[in-house]
Amino acid sequence: MEYQKTTLNNGLQIITSNREGIETVSLGIWVNTGSAYESVENNGISHFIEHMVFKGTKKRNALQISEDIENVGGQTNAYTSREFTAFYAKMLKSDIELAIDVIADFIAAPTFDSSEMVKEKEVVIQEIKQGIDTPDDAIFDYFQEDAFKGLPIGRTILGPENTVRGFNADIMRSYMQSHYGTNNMIVVAVGNLDHDAFVKMVEDRLGNYQNKSSFKIEPQTYTGGFTVQKRDIEQVHALIGFKGIEYKNPMYYPVSIFSTIFGGGMSSRLFQEIREKRGLVYTVYSFTNSHTAGGLFGIYAGTTADELVELIPVVADEIKKVCNEYVSDIELKRAKTQLKASMLMALESSSSTAEVMARQSLIHNRIIPTDEI
Repeated sequence: MEYQKTTLNNGLQIITSNREGIETVSLGIWVNTGSAYESVENNGISHFIEHMVFKGTKKRNALQISEDIENVGGQTNAYTSREFTAFYAKMLKSDIELAIDVIADFIAAPTFDSSEMVKEKEVVIQEIKQGIDTPDDAIFDYFQEDAFKGLPIGRTILGPENTVRGFNADIMRSYMQSHYGTNNMIVVAVGNLDHDAFVKMVEDRLGNYQNKSSFKIEPQTYTGGFTVQKRDIEQVHALIGFKGIEYKNPMYYPVSIFSTIFGGGMSSRLFQEIREKRGLVYTVYSFTNSHTAGGLFGIYAGTTADELVELIPVVADEIKKVCNEYVSDIELKRAKTQLKASMLMALESSSSTAEVMARQSLIHNRIIPTDEI
């Protein structure tokens, strides 16, 4: 994965990877902040800021942002996770200056208009309620909260409804001042573009941006727990979890291989034993969920109340087997190949490549060569 990197005088890093054979560019700004960097009092603010920047900047109102991008056939979006907030776009190569102009304004010049804020709070509250009403989404929030009780990394990304209702422009500007720094932010572009020309575009718009973030997430102690919530629905959603590992742990990729063997596909042990052999579930899989200061390993299954009684002992038996027996050479080779293939396939997409480069740069302060992995 060839790339070029420039650091502006204010500390902002810019990385590009040129792909001459395509007509588009995927670009964005990634910020190393999210719900794990929030307090109880402002839980959900990273996500709300992500929404509100689309409601107007000093150059464009909400409609103009949408029209300017869509008039040239472009796409723009954003997301918030526990440790990252990203604003990104995909454009024809001739229109990347427009894209970086819009996205840079999200960072440097949001207006946080009060009338737009009133409306957007209702939108976010509907999103919160939708998540609560979607059990196979909600269970992951309960899982995270149980695993890290009372800790930032256990908090929901969207925040509680009453907290969201209390947000105002001053609170959001203060949060951006302390958490949106050039030292925890990166600009990445992948596609048919010239590095130096792109750097100039970014520097013209963010070269004078001087915010620095001193906020660091503390180690998060795994607590574990047990939650049962009764609902009038057809399925039982079950999640069993364990303490996992953080991003920088040298076991990160070996654990990913283990998860692939155990529950990462149709040939995995969980899928074969629980679905194919016993027919107890429609969905079953294992997963890893790593963070800067901790992590989780989990097993999810969707079943019925009657079959849950059989499911749990079977999962427990599979856990014992995989912990006490060597995996076969065939399983190990297949899992390594699956992981390698998924990584290489992702890099065929300019958008996925930009995501990988941004995350690796913010987490490891470098881009990890595929051969090294």
